[in-house]
Amino acid sequence: MDTRHVITVLHGWGFGAVFVVGFPLALVALAGTTSSADTQPSAREQQWLARGLWLLTAIGWVTVFAGAYVIYPWYRAKPPAGITDLSLYPRSLLLSHPDTQWLHSLGMEWKEHVSWLAPMILTMVAYIYTIYGAGLSQHRGLRRSFLAFTVVAFAAAGVSGIFGKALNNYAPVLTTRQVATGDTR
Repeated sequence: MDTRHVITVLHGWGFGAVFVVGFPLALVALAGTTSSADTQPSAREQQWLARGLWLLTAIGWVTVFAGAYVIYPWYRAKPPAGITDLSLYPRSLLLSHPDTQWLHSLGMEWKEHVSWLAPMILTMVAYIYTIYGAGLSQHRGLRRSFLAFTVVAFAAAGVSGIFGKALNNYAPVLTTRQVATGDTR
């Protein structure tokens, strides 16, 4: 295993997976703690949920920053003139085949732009929960918006993960050694 492989796996299967799996848990916890004044969690429980939201937010930011500033430059590397084996140049590889061009034009564009919404929205959600806590149950409109934004962030992150997996299947970020040995794991 080399550095690119480790970073790519950490980005997708590490931080990205934890981020996406954490969303439904956060949503259930948020919906449960803000649903009615009868079932108010203790101050300590609210504090733990707020901390969990901030942790999930931090994981989201690490995921998008690693994708944008570490993995994406490897993805978009331009091949030198005359290169016929594009396996080291994922973007060019995808664009060279009509059947995979959509993965770049839709999948990578989604990952480049829309995936940033997930940690942005979750930052807002964590902040609002930190301020209002279970008191959100007293603000029906804010609570509804709060939960809707959480669902939108989860959807943006989930679709980014699906596109990431598809992109990695068709055009993984490889190193020269992996191409030379045929090791594309």
